[in-house]
Amino acid sequence: MVKKPTYKTQKKLTFIDILKGNFLNRDEVKIHYKYFLLIFVLMMIMIYSNHLVSTKIEQVNALKEQTEEYKSRNAYAQSKLIKVKLESELGKEMVADSLLTLENHPHKLLIKLDPSDAKAK
Repeated sequence: MVKKPTYKTQKKLTFIDILKGNFLNRDEVKIHYKYFLLIFVLMMIMIYSNHLVSTKIEQVNALKEQTEEYKSRNAYAQSKLIKVKLESELGKEMVADSLLTLENHPHKLLIKLDPSDAKAK
């Protein structure tokens, strides 16, 4: 007489078993452990590559900030240079025309017209 194969009935997998790691002792996992190792290695590679990408993005953002700072410094230096050049050119022209710089600022003259004078003309 042929014996019927007996199958072990496995206990249902619960959330507590997953948290404790008891699911790793099940027969299905033992059979397919190579695939689980492959998935684990691929996940580690993915996490590491994401880490590398985030560090590169941080470096790029830092370099962008530096370039903006250097651009503003360059614009400021160029404006000061242009101003100095204009002042020196103006100074040379004034010396050539024998003019001196003013010590006091000029006064603004306000002329008020009388409405009666406008009608008389």
